[in-house]
Amino acid sequence: MKGIRLLMLLAVMLLGGQSALAQNALNNNGDNIVGEYEGMQNDDRFKAKIVKLTDGTYRAQITWLERDRDAKGNKILDTKNPDKSLRSTPADRIVIFSGLKYDARKHEWSGTKIYDPQRGVRAKLVAEFADDGRLALTGSVLVISETVYWKKIK
Repeated sequence: MKGIRLLMLLAVMLLGGQSALAQNALNNNGDNIVGEYEGMQNDDRFKAKIVKLTDGTYRAQITWLERDRDAKGNKILDTKNPDKSLRSTPADRIVIFSGLKYDARKHEWSGTKIYDPQRGVRAKLVAEFADDGRLALTGSVLVISETVYWKKIK
């Protein structure tokens, strides 16, 4: 019983937090997500570019990593990718998500999965701008969610 109450409380907190994010005016137009961003995961700084594809969806790809080489000077590769055919992709060219769709009714982007190259996992993605203008990317697997923030630079 205690576990059910905890899960319900967590769900209310998560849903309440998302509605607060949706109040940012940047969430009112799907193409506002297009641009270049800076982010950090653990101690790894990176830049990513989000583009709109011809089918109307959005894709994000890493364009720069602060540390893109290993101790021997070799390019770091996407060795943890569950798709073995992508494991030779240089880490500074990894596609983080593709097929992201804008939902005008909810004022958010969703409908695809986000890829975490450090862990080699994909998670259901919901993206929206926070009040401070940063892009909040929330990845969820079952009831576990993690949000990372990217700062738009262009």
